[in-house]
Amino acid sequence: MTPSKTTLHRSALALLAAGLVLPALTAAAQDKKEASKKLYCWNEDGQRKGADSLPPEAMAAAREEISVSSGMRTGEVQRALTDEERAEQAAAEAQRRSEALAQETRRRTEQALLTSFQSEDELRRVFAERVTLVDNSIQTARYNVTSLREGLVTLLRTAGERELGGKPIPDKLAGDIRIRHAQLLYHTTLQASFERQRAELDVEIEQILQRYRELKSGDLPGTHTAAIDLPPAPKQ
Repeated sequence: MTPSKTTLHRSALALLAAGLVLPALTAAAQDKKEASKKLYCWNEDGQRKGADSLPPEAMAAAREEISVSSGMRTGEVQRALTDEERAEQAAAEAQRRSEALAQETRRRTEQALLTSFQSEDELRRVFAERVTLVDNSIQTARYNVTSLREGLVTLLRTAGERELGGKPIPDKLAGDIRIRHAQLLYHTTLQASFERQRAELDVEIEQILQRYRELKSGDLPGTHTAAIDLPPAPKQ
């Protein structure tokens, strides 16, 4: 069947339109591609460098992205953090969370302080067991230090008398002196530690009592007061 003149005319128009539209679309796509091209600029060893593609050694560097078509800066990328910086960042975030948790703990602790104790005497009884425990530890440490010092003096006197008499000091005696001296140093340090704990406990009790008075009176000076860590109540 022979095509009509109208059909041939329409086909010719379609081909003409395609011939006009396709180059236009191609040109638009090319323009878009050109517009999307970037230049990357970064510093390396004190020198400014640039390229249309980023080399591997510059991946972690701070850089600017510049449009090829307009010459304008279109973006900026910060340098990658070092392991130390990432660790510092993580530590700062952990500190922030810790402070937030401490603030919430302080709020709940103060609520418990008000609702659990009707008087200062009740609050003081909470500390009675800890005070007694630390006091007993101090007494035991002092007894041990006195006993070890007396024993060491006796051993040293024996060794001194042998030396004055021109006699050698037996290995066992010398070993006993070293052991007793080391034990004395250890228990002296232990005694000092218990005495320090006792002094800190007195301060802790006074601070908590002061805070309790403030909470009871409704005179709250602020939230900067350190968190109150109450010991468990003694069993009845």
